[in-house]
Amino acid sequence: MRHHLILRVVTKLLVGTIMLFALYVQFHGDYSPGGGFQAGVIMAVGFILYGIVFGLDLVQKVLPPWFVHKLLAIGVLLYAGTGIYSLFTGYAFLDYSALSPHHPEHGQHWGILLVEAGVGITVTGVMVAIYYAFSARTPVIGDEEW
Repeated sequence: MRHHLILRVVTKLLVGTIMLFALYVQFHGDYSPGGGFQAGVIMAVGFILYGIVFGLDLVQKVLPPWFVHKLLAIGVLLYAGTGIYSLFTGYAFLDYSALSPHHPEHGQHWGILLVEAGVGITVTGVMVAIYYAFSARTPVIGDEEW
């Protein structure tokens, strides 16, 4: 892998930009096209690109498998927790007005941010977990046999 110097340098430059763009899509999703799903996939692409170029061991040092599994649970809990909170306060499931009863517009904004964050975290975790599962398996033929 040492002979791919240009690929490694360009990847290091791109990964930060990809992560920043994912955050932009995440937090600008309620004003323009985008949101949690798109941001989650873009964020996962940053980790997957890093893993493809630098290897599975290095990307798992950056984002350990145990943390990826925690991301799955955190994202679902954030999404569902927003809906359950609204149920406990006497509103319908995922009625964002429950988050700010005196200013329903603020509740809508906070609800969208929380739900989209939950979706983004979950999608990132799922995509990276799928990548880890496929890349960790033993290859059928070696690289030199291609």
